Amino acid sequence: MNFYSRFVGKVPTYDYIRLRMLAFGITAVLVLGSIGVMAVKGFNFGIDFAGGILVEVHTQEAADLHKMRGSLDHLGLGEVSLQEFGSSGHDIMIRIQRQEGDEKAQMAALARVKEALGPGYDYRRVEIVGPKVGEELKRDGALAVALAVIAIAAYVWFRFEWQFGVGALIATFHDVITTFGLFSLLGLEFNLTTVAAILTIAGYSINDTVVEYDRVRENLRKYKSMSLYDVLNLSVNETLARTILTVATVFLTVIALLALGGDVLRGFSIAMLWGLVIGTYSSIYVAMPVLIYFNLRTGKKAEDDEAEAATP
Repeated sequence: MNFYSRFVGKVPTYDYIRLRMLAFGITAVLVLGSIGVMAVKGFNFGIDFAGGILVEVHTQEAADLHKMRGSLDHLGLGEVSLQEFGSSGHDIMIRIQRQEGDEKAQMAALARVKEALGPGYDYRRVEIVGPKVGEELKRDGALAVALAVIAIAAYVWFRFEWQFGVGALIATFHDVITTFGLFSLLGLEFNLTTVAAILTIAGYSINDTVVEYDRVRENLRKYKSMSLYDVLNLSVNETLARTILTVATVFLTVIALLALGGDVLRGFSIAMLWGLVIGTYSSIYVAMPVLIYFNLRTGKKAEDDEAEAATP
């Protein structure tokens, strides 16, 4: 018994596919707008991509991130982020924006950080991330996202038919490119955590799409005389309860991350919130309606084709 059968009494019959042209228009605006913003404004790259100083410290007492951040903020070193790692509460990762100049300028900045923090800190690791490493990370991050999108499309193609693979590719590309556009538009820090969030969004979105596609395939076999238009609408309505409950659960979790995760998880949380909204939208209004324009056989047509092929 699903959510609607229990609390409403029947599966809804809303005509989602009727709004496909409006949805395609919104999708085109979002994608083209995102590409335009990225081309004009670019990204606010974090230390991972822009380069900088990475310091791993161990404190004798439980680390006070607020106090440490206050000591470093007034140094005028640009972006400085602190992240606690491990379970002891004594290990802190400090990332400092790359300073203008050569390696001497980076070492001078490091000396100022040590002076501002004072005694009581054990500096266990210090790395200076140069622009060359940052460029390599940019390339690897872009490659990871591109390969993930292609692999997702290939998986859907293999599991269903090529039409479903194309639909999944379009929807996933839409989710990824609009997330890039959001970060560019808002000037949010773009780092490796953001790349992880984008890959998570792609995985979440395709999971929702696969559930709907699986229902489409099931209904094509079950309702052999029903038109493809009606099958798609029925499939969306039948999986809507699952979509609402899943989104609501993840949404509450991400809100908690945004509220309590601090600056370190802020970009990740924003990306995930956007991904929940845009991923649900693309699953219903992009991945499903696009099947209308492919030569997707209904159950009856498939049987007729097989019978015709078997006739000598």
